[in-house]
Amino acid sequence: MITVEPQRLHLQPGQKVLDLGCGEGRHAIYLWLSDAVDVVGVDLNFTDVRTACDRARPFAENATPPGRLLLGVADGQQLPFADNTFDVVICSEVLEHIEDYRGLLAEIDRVLKPAGVFSASVPAFFPEWICWRLSDEYHQVEGGHIRIFRERVLRGSIEDLGHRLYFRHKAHALHSPYWWLKCLLWHKPESRVLAAYHKLLVWDMMQKPRLTRVLERLLNPLLGKSIVLYFVKPRDCETAGAEYPRAGASVAVEGRS
Repeated sequence: MITVEPQRLHLQPGQKVLDLGCGEGRHAIYLWLSDAVDVVGVDLNFTDVRTACDRARPFAENATPPGRLLLGVADGQQLPFADNTFDVVICSEVLEHIEDYRGLLAEIDRVLKPAGVFSASVPAFFPEWICWRLSDEYHQVEGGHIRIFRERVLRGSIEDLGHRLYFRHKAHALHSPYWWLKCLLWHKPESRVLAAYHKLLVWDMMQKPRLTRVLERLLNPLLGKSIVLYFVKPRDCETAGAEYPRAGASVAVEGRS
């Protein structure tokens, strides 16, 4: 399930992309398979990174992806990359877990090239607020959400670094009712209603029927589970313009021949 829309990133062949907080690799693997770019996915959770590697391996063995991919463990607040390394940085569903999220944003700004693209997504305020009201366990579990972002606060924090917003949207409206049910039935995980809704979501993700795709687009502005923001970093000593990053040099990662 992709939250960040790849077409909004304006990717060019040979660019370097960082998926910060890649988890089990959904965005990193998708971009590796769909675009001729060099993708680096990092996460602090070793188990998630290992799962991402396991998911990527069959594609590397049985196909020739257009991109190249490197997955590894790294601390997002102390990234092992030089300044101005990446043309594009994705940070999806991560910032709500981080105490010093402004410090993480500053580190993203450091490794992002001038005129580079940065996309951040976090849980949207209204659906997340309902989850918190329905269940304390939802956000008190280890590694859970520690804040509910208001869009204007997150946007302001990124714009304070000089970045300019050029697009925004909400995503995954059909997932909001599922999480409300999950929170309401937190102590009844065997619920048939919950299982049926989960089955519906899996079917929707796999089959992508037109009816549910149209329905979700209509519901996203109100019920979208995530808010997704897209920014362009200014050039040195200039205000960011409409031009997007040019192709960068390749990095030594595995995948593309």
